[in-house]
Amino acid sequence: MEALPLLLLKTVLLRPYVFAFLAAFLFIGRGLLGWRRTIAFLLVGWVTAFLCEFSSTRIGVPFGFYYYNGSTLGEELYIADVPFMDSLSFTFLLFASYCLALVFVLPSHPPLSSYRLRLLLDPAIRTAWPAMVLTAAFLTFIDIVIDPVALRGDRWFLGLIYGYPDPGLYFGIPLMNFVGWAVVGLIALSIYFVIDRRLPPLPADVTATRYLLLGCGLYYGVLTFNLTITFWIGEPLLGLVGVLIYLPMTLLFVLRVLNRVPGAVVARTSAA
Repeated sequence: MEALPLLLLKTVLLRPYVFAFLAAFLFIGRGLLGWRRTIAFLLVGWVTAFLCEFSSTRIGVPFGFYYYNGSTLGEELYIADVPFMDSLSFTFLLFASYCLALVFVLPSHPPLSSYRLRLLLDPAIRTAWPAMVLTAAFLTFIDIVIDPVALRGDRWFLGLIYGYPDPGLYFGIPLMNFVGWAVVGLIALSIYFVIDRRLPPLPADVTATRYLLLGCGLYYGVLTFNLTITFWIGEPLLGLVGVLIYLPMTLLFVLRVLNRVPGAVVARTSAA
């Protein structure tokens, strides 16, 4: 087996887009949650995703049965036959989904202008079940776009790295896969929220909205990347389905950012 540092370097060179998204997550996470919570989020997300992938490739739980074919062995890092970058990707997808969910559930300060959203990073709300459930929903939605194009990796620079013994109904993806993503998102956030509540409280931060919107930008950046690949490889129907899924959600998001979707409002005297 090659030396670990060399395999990590090869992994970065082979999957630069994954590590660009990961770097964005670390930058935004530090600004929003601080380093301790960001590293906790990273570790919990990666370990949860890895264990679930390990389980699914052996016993089919929770994503259903699938397999990695090892086509990039020696070109990137694998851990127990699971590509390192795959479970690592789950961390920034979960974080970006979490930021998007918080934009909808967090209370806001009275705006300085009628079109400026100012969100309060309320600890009781950001670690409560509505944030968890909405995050799992957004995570599942983006996987609906990502997994079919990943399954066609032989037609772009991902490569054909995995497959299903029994192709599913949704462009070759079994529906159980999407159920699994929702479940894994709920498990990972449940664990992270327990850790978050045990850490020292965050100071009130007037830049919370800025970093939350950057997190939403990460979410839409990943989405745009995958939709672009989808159309580029000649899958217009798959791309159109993805666009139609996101049109109503994106409209609601824009209205929320413009303060046109109502939410809880806190008094101006509260800490900003």
